Amino acid sequence: MDQVARLSPREPAAVDPDRLVQLYERFGAQHGEDLVCRAMEELAVCLGQAGRLYEAGNRDELRHCAGVLASLADEIGMTALRRVAESVALCIDRADAVALAAVLARMARVGERSLYAIWDLQDLTI
Repeated sequence: MDQVARLSPREPAAVDPDRLVQLYERFGAQHGEDLVCRAMEELAVCLGQAGRLYEAGNRDELRHCAGVLASLADEIGMTALRRVAESVALCIDRADAVALAAVLARMARVGERSLYAIWDLQDLTI
């Protein structure tokens, strides 16, 4: 047992470009882009806040934060991030500390990749 396996999980971003198209069609290009950018900023803040809340042991606020993340992610088509954020809330509800730590790490990975994916889609001018 002298060997240690190092895991480097890679999380694909699942982004629904149709959701973005719907936003842009509904609100117009400029307002739609503003909405997406604002949601991305809030997502980035919530992702950072989730880690701090976890470290502080504040499960109630962490659960609220995960709910906000899930709603924002759903709004702009980040389907994978929505599912993972919902899983965070489920882990808190079940008081499963081990699963919560793992799912939070996954949420950070999926969140980062999802933000980059949306940014890349916006660069293609939806």
